[in-house]
Amino acid sequence: MSEINFDHVLDAKGLACPMPIVKTRKEIDNVEPGKVLLIEATDQGSKADLKAWAERSGHQYLGTVEEGDVLKHYVRKASEGESGEETSFDQKVNNDELKQKMDSGDVTVLDVRESAEYAFGHIPNAISIPFGELEDRASELNQDDEIYVVCRTGNRSDMAAQLLSDKGFEKVYNVVPGMSDWDGDVESK
Repeated sequence: MSEINFDHVLDAKGLACPMPIVKTRKEIDNVEPGKVLLIEATDQGSKADLKAWAERSGHQYLGTVEEGDVLKHYVRKASEGESGEETSFDQKVNNDELKQKMDSGDVTVLDVRESAEYAFGHIPNAISIPFGELEDRASELNQDDEIYVVCRTGNRSDMAAQLLSDKGFEKVYNVVPGMSDWDGDVESK
């Protein structure tokens, strides 16, 4: 592959979700429209996260190059009139509301964290489909179910809930803040 030109660099190495996205959101303001931001990260989840964030916010995700443990993500900042307003999924519940729903009946909890995060502790009976795989695996879910989407902080689950909604799922809820503040039952795989 030929050398990829970029105009600005963000070092997000060693940071876990949601920090690469949080830092990128701030850093993109320092980049001129039409210029390319290189985000260097080590979090494997950043591949799907940055692509989805760029698409939602109207910026152009150019791609990712892996060099050893470092993922080099390239995002072109949208020019005037190109960028969309970054949206947040409307249907939200907090952790306590999810616990009440779980106590009162049969609910589907979808955990979109990476498999290693899921293995170290997840809500009992939660379905594990990492966000980066959700586009291809959405058919594993029943569109008639109420689906409560959880991640560590509510960031990936927001993007996942939007993705499911775009695919025709109507009863989808983003759980905020998610596992970072979950005090209900947890099991390990």
